[in-house]
Amino acid sequence: MDWGGPAFVIAIIAVSTGGWLINNWIRAKHGYSLENEWGGMTEPTESKASAELKRENAALRGELKTVHDRVAVLERIVTDKGYGVAEQIEALRDDRQASGVSIDTLRKERV
Repeated sequence: MDWGGPAFVIAIIAVSTGGWLINNWIRAKHGYSLENEWGGMTEPTESKASAELKRENAALRGELKTVHDRVAVLERIVTDKGYGVAEQIEALRDDRQASGVSIDTLRKERV
């Protein structure tokens, strides 16, 4: 191979240009700023799709916060002792109905 011939120079230029293109493609893909032709940095432009995704993400975060608040209220209700007492009362009513004693009969006996 002739190291001083035009083919070698063209190969070096092609490899350098290819490396630069691949580098810029990777940087753009991951959202990094790119170099402009004067050596400065340019910020990537935000596409309509990414702006819409950001808006949707913010809306979903807000909705998730309200769901977390509602779940916290439900957990408080379930772990409240009054809820447990209400369940026990309902269980006793179910036991009485299952044993054949009606609530109306019990009320008449009290009077």
